[in-house]
Amino acid sequence: MSHADRIAAIDFETTGVSPTRGDRATEVAIVMTEGGRVVDRFQSLMNTGVPIPPFITQLTGITNAMVAAAPPAAQVMADAARFVGDTPMVAHNAGFDRRFWQAELTAAGCAADQAFACTVLLSRRLYPDAPSHKLGSLIDWFGLPRTGQAHRALADAEMAAELLGRIRHDLMMRHGVPRPDHAFLRELQACPARQLPRFLQTRRESTVVA
Repeated sequence: MSHADRIAAIDFETTGVSPTRGDRATEVAIVMTEGGRVVDRFQSLMNTGVPIPPFITQLTGITNAMVAAAPPAAQVMADAARFVGDTPMVAHNAGFDRRFWQAELTAAGCAADQAFACTVLLSRRLYPDAPSHKLGSLIDWFGLPRTGQAHRALADAEMAAELLGRIRHDLMMRHGVPRPDHAFLRELQACPARQLPRFLQTRRESTVVA
C-alpha cells in the first residue's frame, strides 16, 4: 500500500519556548493520518534531566516526578523518528515544534529531515474571518471534536490532525483542489494573502489541463 498521502501531526510539551536557551521536551505525540483519516498514534513522556518550571506544570499537568519515571529522551526520540520515517509533518505553530523536533533528534544522534507545514499559517490564509487562530479556538469554531486534556501532547496533536482534515476537505470541496498534498500545503502557507485567489485558480487550471 502506498503511503504517499500520509501526513503526521506532531505536538511537543516542553520546559520552555526555546531549545537554544536550554529548554527541553517533556512529552511528544504524533498522529499519523492517511487520506485525512487517522491510522496510527505515538505518544510518550520523556526524561531529559531538566527541571520543569512550576508554571509549566500548572499549564500542562506534567510534573517532575512524571518525567523522572519516563524513558530517556534519546530513546523516545529514536522511537519517534522510526515511527515517522520520511513522512512529512504538520504542527500548529510549526516553527516551535520543528525547533524541538530538530534539537531533540540531534541530541539523540538522529537525522531530522522531515518537511513541516503549519496549520496556523494555513488557517490564516483560508479562514481570515476566524475569531482566533489558536488551535482550541479553531476546533470550537468548526465544531470539531476535542479529545483529552488541552496542553497535553496527544490531545493537541489529535486536534491538529482534525484541523488538517478540515483544511484539506475545504481545499477540495470549496476551492476545487483535487489532492492537497503536503507540498501543496507548504506552497499555500507561503502564498501572500492578496495572491491567494490567483494561486488557487492556477492550481485548479493546471489540474484540469493535466
